[in-house]
Amino acid sequence: MLKGFRDFILRGNVMDLAVAVIIGAAFTAIVTSLTANIINPLLGAFIGKPNFDYLVANVHGGEVKYGSFITSVVNFLILAAVVYFFLVVPTQYLLRRFHPQQAEPPSTKACPQCLGDIPIGATRCKYCTQPV
Repeated sequence: MLKGFRDFILRGNVMDLAVAVIIGAAFTAIVTSLTANIINPLLGAFIGKPNFDYLVANVHGGEVKYGSFITSVVNFLILAAVVYFFLVVPTQYLLRRFHPQQAEPPSTKACPQCLGDIPIGATRCKYCTQPV
């Protein structure tokens, strides 16, 4: 029973997932710092306040804090942009560079008589019935 547990824990995808969660938590701290220390002050310079938390609607004596929601949406969009432009795009570039796409061999050939496209393995043209 312990051998099965050990094999499960040491399987590659479990370890990869654990590393991804740890790196993701560290990366979230970096993006949160970027948002709190750079983006929000820049927003504050343009709109007067560093975030939208001041936006509150009073509805029948209760407060609807829609500004906090807007701040969370902005933070999410910033996080998504950072992930895309700093992780996804460079990774795709490196993958294309190190693993260029192989051209597929042609599946058809031209008939010498009528120039119609016929399958590679064909012995007669399906258009003009000439032997190929």
